[in-house]
Amino acid sequence: MSVLDHYEKHLADYYSWMFGDIEKKLDDNRQFFSLRNIEPFQTKLAYDLGAGCGFQSIPLAEAGFRVKAVDFSKKLLSELEHHRGNLSIESIESDIMHFEDYATEQADLFVCMGDTLTHLESKDDVRVLFEKIFKKLEPKGWLVLSYRDLTFELTGSGRFIPVRGTPERTFTCFLEYFPDHVQVFDIVNELQNGQWQQKISSYKKIKIAKDEALKLLRETGFGIQYEDVTRGMVTIIATK
Repeated sequence: MSVLDHYEKHLADYYSWMFGDIEKKLDDNRQFFSLRNIEPFQTKLAYDLGAGCGFQSIPLAEAGFRVKAVDFSKKLLSELEHHRGNLSIESIESDIMHFEDYATEQADLFVCMGDTLTHLESKDDVRVLFEKIFKKLEPKGWLVLSYRDLTFELTGSGRFIPVRGTPERTFTCFLEYFPDHVQVFDIVNELQNGQWQQKISSYKKIKIAKDEALKLLRETGFGIQYEDVTRGMVTIIATK
């Protein structure tokens, strides 16, 4: 199943629920951007690539950015529209690889967070995306990335990852490893009318180590301002 089909037919219905306290997720990102002094400085424009339901877009708009929120999921963008209130956020339903179709001016900031980068088809697509972003960034502008490094293989029962559970619903991921990608199975068990129903869908995520991403960024022309790996999540802040 394609990544888009996986989201629209399966994952988008549970995406916000998976994170539990949405306000905490928003607060985490508010603190992240504030602590790293990421704020509008020239065009005041930010692109949130893979915006989803707004975990990055909302804090950025609160900080004074005009946000263009790009995502291919109509369902998740509908959630974003519901929560954005009067904030300066424009939802764009599109593949992030084609964001430049809507980029009529240079941006102060690009963010591509929450594992969006691993949804691309290949590392060559990652390189192309970095090149497109570099062209549309203002000098001294930022690119903020976060994604899970899947190059470290889990084995045996460790490949079953419990995400969240309530008395009415459980969400578990199962990972199947291949040389250049991981097949991710999202397994939902849900209590409906007194009976447990199971729903399973899968999609591909590419493997890209932190050092590979850093190399591609530097080859594109970016400088690296910040890098970190915490519990398998890579975070990078690059500057033009």
